[in-house]
Amino acid sequence: MRDIFEQIEEDMAKGPVDPVESAQKLSRRELPKRFYEQVSVGEVEGRFGVLLDGRTIKTPTRKTLVFDEEYLAEAVAAEWELQEKHIDPATMPLTRISHSAIDAVADRFSDVADEVARYAGNDYLCYRAEAPQELVARQQAAWDPVLAWAEDMFDGRFELTTGLVHKPQSEALQANIREGLNQFTPLELSALHTITSISGSAILALAVAHRAFSEDDVWDFAHVDEDWNIEQWGQDSEAQRVRKYKNEEYSAACLILNKPEVQVEA
Repeated sequence: MRDIFEQIEEDMAKGPVDPVESAQKLSRRELPKRFYEQVSVGEVEGRFGVLLDGRTIKTPTRKTLVFDEEYLAEAVAAEWELQEKHIDPATMPLTRISHSAIDAVADRFSDVADEVARYAGNDYLCYRAEAPQELVARQQAAWDPVLAWAEDMFDGRFELTTGLVHKPQSEALQANIREGLNQFTPLELSALHTITSISGSAILALAVAHRAFSEDDVWDFAHVDEDWNIEQWGQDSEAQRVRKYKNEEYSAACLILNKPEVQVEA
């Protein structure tokens, strides 16, 4: 099991990395054969663990892969069940995010939270196009409501700029955002970091975590510029592949942050 996620362990030693880059690296490795027959979820250490033929899964640093929420253990179990002849970590975003949370973020929570807060201080949503006017309008329509929510949530005001001119945000606003990150678990912070890396926006990641906007809307907000360029110039196969990777990582992170509502039968 250690060999399967060896690259993850090496990357995590340097801190959280871009999830798409990590998945692409893993996809180029020689894949091990599936060695188990049955996947199940059971009680492990008073929590929920994924079992392969009745045995627990270990992270790259030999910690037990367990969850507070049963639905997350079941979702990770589904990733392992979907593996066929070989085990491909690149197709297992929930497993990889969970490993990162247990092996890296749990011990370096403050460092990772600081990094997310720094993203907010240089957030993608604050850098606007000067032209064409249609793109300017799209950015305003998508991003202004998100920033308005964040300003109310974190008691501050974002400064906007155009082009690539650096515009730092106020230290007080960044401090409020950093303080707000303390409410999350290591697994949730790992998911936040994943969405931040994918979108370039900590504010969009926080909007997902606080359910301020729908997951679908936030995905669209994160791709306003990219979608505009696709409309103008089209999209090649490599760009499509990368976007698919990003969407899979994004969906996994959203699942961690937004617990499904339990339907109560009448």
